[in-house]
Amino acid sequence: MFAKRLLEAAGLSPREALTGTVPTRRAFLKGAAGAGGALVVAAALPMPAMAAGPAAPQVVGPPEPRPLAFIRIGTDNTVTVLAKHLDKGQGIVSGLATIAAEELDADWAQVRGEHAPADVKLYANHFFGIQGTGGSTAIANSWDELRMAGAAARAMLVEAAAQRWKVPVAEITVAKGVVSHAKSKRTATFGELAEAAAKLPVPQTVTLKDPSKYTLIGNPKLHRLDHVSKTDGTAVFAMDVKRPGMLTAVVARPPRFGGSVKSFDATAAKAVPGVRDVVQVATGVAVLADHTWAAIKGREALTVEWDDAKAETRSTAQIVEEYRKLAASPGLKAAAKGDAAKAIAGAATVLEAEYVFPYLAHAPMEPLNCVIEMTKDGGCEIWAGAQFQTVEQQVAAAVLGITPDKVKINTLWAGGSFGRRATPNADYIAEAAMVVKAIDGRAPVHLVWTREDDIQGGRYRPLVVHKIAAGLDQAGNIVGWRQGIVSQSFMVGTPFEPMLMKDGIDATAVEGAADMAYAGKIPNFQVEYHQGKSPVTTLWWRSVGHTHTAYAKEAFIDELAAAAGKDQVAFRMALLEGHPRLQAVLKLAAEKAGWDKPLAKGPNGEARGRGVAVHESFQSYVAHVAEVTLDGRGGYRVDRVVCAIDCGIAVNPDVVKAQIEGGTGYGLGHALRNEITLTDGRVDQANFDTYEPMRLSDMPPVEVHIVPSDARPTGVGEPGVPTAAPAVANAIAAAGGRRLRNLPFTREGVA
Repeated sequence: MFAKRLLEAAGLSPREALTGTVPTRRAFLKGAAGAGGALVVAAALPMPAMAAGPAAPQVVGPPEPRPLAFIRIGTDNTVTVLAKHLDKGQGIVSGLATIAAEELDADWAQVRGEHAPADVKLYANHFFGIQGTGGSTAIANSWDELRMAGAAARAMLVEAAAQRWKVPVAEITVAKGVVSHAKSKRTATFGELAEAAAKLPVPQTVTLKDPSKYTLIGNPKLHRLDHVSKTDGTAVFAMDVKRPGMLTAVVARPPRFGGSVKSFDATAAKAVPGVRDVVQVATGVAVLADHTWAAIKGREALTVEWDDAKAETRSTAQIVEEYRKLAASPGLKAAAKGDAAKAIAGAATVLEAEYVFPYLAHAPMEPLNCVIEMTKDGGCEIWAGAQFQTVEQQVAAAVLGITPDKVKINTLWAGGSFGRRATPNADYIAEAAMVVKAIDGRAPVHLVWTREDDIQGGRYRPLVVHKIAAGLDQAGNIVGWRQGIVSQSFMVGTPFEPMLMKDGIDATAVEGAADMAYAGKIPNFQVEYHQGKSPVTTLWWRSVGHTHTAYAKEAFIDELAAAAGKDQVAFRMALLEGHPRLQAVLKLAAEKAGWDKPLAKGPNGEARGRGVAVHESFQSYVAHVAEVTLDGRGGYRVDRVVCAIDCGIAVNPDVVKAQIEGGTGYGLGHALRNEITLTDGRVDQANFDTYEPMRLSDMPPVEVHIVPSDARPTGVGEPGVPTAAPAVANAIAAAGGRRLRNLPFTREGVA
């Protein structure tokens, strides 16, 4: 198992690898903050199964706090919460700080947030077993440990005050960062008590706050901790890092996936002013220069002969045609109940549909980049928007021939990721380490991928083909459903394969289809999987398999509802019997959108329509209702989108809304016109001119309604994506447009 191997390499025993516990240390660590010492406290918890499991555990870990390093209280009265997860724009540093600060009863004005160092013993993601961010797990994964850490820190501050004032602990209160004793009218700030509290033992059990007493969690007016630094430009990203004597590197990579370097001539490249070296690495030929522009110009001057013997040389149409044939043939059974083929053959009404989803780039605003510098002690230091710190430590160490404990990672803010920075092989950091090794570590190296580098040679959401057939009885009930899915697997050949591949089926390719909630009401149900083959590199993309399975499911369900002569919301509600949280978001979104009210025509008599979609992903429940207007000339406009989400307790409601708004835009923007296509194996798109992002002029008003809940928090970073596009597609069909089955929408047009 990948997690076990990584943990063992990091020094954990088999028992520790299984339980997630680490040997007990002295209760508190002291560090510099302000003018003196600091109180540092946290909790250690075990690692349950992967987050993709059927339900969130009731408690993530043992109920006793542990003295790891999550909260640092300085004598300057600042409270710094260390986030073990990467904040790539989703607001996770603020979210994690909110959890701890709530139990601590801190004043939000005194709270700060920082990324934690790379240390799997202290900062493992309890759903993954490694330190890493993904799967919309950050809040859910840290919910218990940060509450316990905050409660423990608060208890120790109270104990320190009680000993100082010689009063009972029960008479002391804490509010907004001030510890008070009403009878004696004495008060102390956290900073004044930090030194004394640091000397006390950590409580083995803590009492967590009743949710009815929350003042920070659930507060919609809480500002994000990064709002000032990202406004005034003081936030530090990897692109901002400058090290003494640093060289910038860009790499010439094969223009076709699977290609390699046959030979190269660096004469012209070395003649470019500012170019200092040209070296070959496993991924291509690196040009090192004094700055990025010189490195790029040097790369342009390179002469490279490529070996395409093992490269992808097909065009997109050829790959799609091969996938279509596979989808029409029997595949590996990801889900099977009853006899779907027989039920469909005997149905009163039979519908069939094929859906084609293109390769998609992640296209984060900050391109991939990192800085690696060898250190005097024989190790190295890395500055990056690190998303899988444990993997990156292991890979960098392996490339440089050192041990993982010699690899220090400084996790910085990242300008987007959408999954791209979390690779099983730490691709861009591995490449930077190769460059450093090739020059014998004589200078720090800042590796930069241009946007063209990543769009033309990065990793993509796989190209996927779905073929679905279903039958209805005379009453309009679904009697059989058969679905074939063809997709590359980005798990094969990685350490994640044993965890996420079973009997040849990639769980991430069939999620949202094989386990769809509607299946409970379909007596004959079958989902099959075929693994597509190509050297094109693929990867999880925001909401992973749900990006295509939710679309295919919700678009086809809409067709079935129409064929049955039933209202689309009512049809879904009946199928979702036994799934109250999905029913609740569907009902809320429909009510807020005015589903039962007729939609007036456009100002010039244009046809208008409403569409709906509902889906569960990352243990959160989301429904979208979209309103569109057809312009009568083959085009359309999205007028309004209403969304409802149940993500358990909304720690930061404003951040939840922002994530769902952003997810809506991300999902819809890619469905509108985005695709990565190949011509003879070469990518046709290069930058935002040919891979055009969502524009403000495209973005409709989005209303987000959060279902009140006292359930454990679940994901919000990804669940807003899956249902956005199918809701719009269904609205287009409701307005009289075409059923859109071949994405992006521009491929078929709506008329």
